[in-house]
Amino acid sequence: MRPGRLDQLIYVPLPDEESRLQILQAQLRRSPVAPDVDLNVIAKATNGFSGADLGFIVQRASKMAIKESIAFDIQRERQAKEQGTDGDIDMEDPVPEITRKHFEEAMAYARRSVSESDLRRYELFAQNLQQARGFGGFKFPDAMETNGNGTGGNTFDDGGDDDLYA
Repeated sequence: MRPGRLDQLIYVPLPDEESRLQILQAQLRRSPVAPDVDLNVIAKATNGFSGADLGFIVQRASKMAIKESIAFDIQRERQAKEQGTDGDIDMEDPVPEITRKHFEEAMAYARRSVSESDLRRYELFAQNLQQARGFGGFKFPDAMETNGNGTGGNTFDDGGDDDLYA
């Protein structure tokens, strides 16, 4: 590895339930979601999923809604041709939002990308990383405890002879 590139190792744990809910809400903030879709249920059901795993679920559900909408449009055009009417009539979107059905089907394909053994390995890594950082609990003692004169034990005898700047 080159110096200056990713020279710090950090451990980011998998998101907890509240974080998973916030991830789902962030990924869906510009998407129309049916009011009967309870993201809390998805957040509870996805324990051990990473943010990327949740992104897969959202993308798959969104794509299913889009495919369903396109299929309805194709069917409308065919019916319009058969009936000899104009197929360009503006009609409302047959699938205006991502529904429970889309999420249920997306969840059928969802899987965790981090296995239990990987998770244990990462947690051990985080523990070793914390221990390797050294003096994590270091604190200066109170000044009055060190020598009683309020100097905090910082009593250097400079003697005046070794003044480098005189």
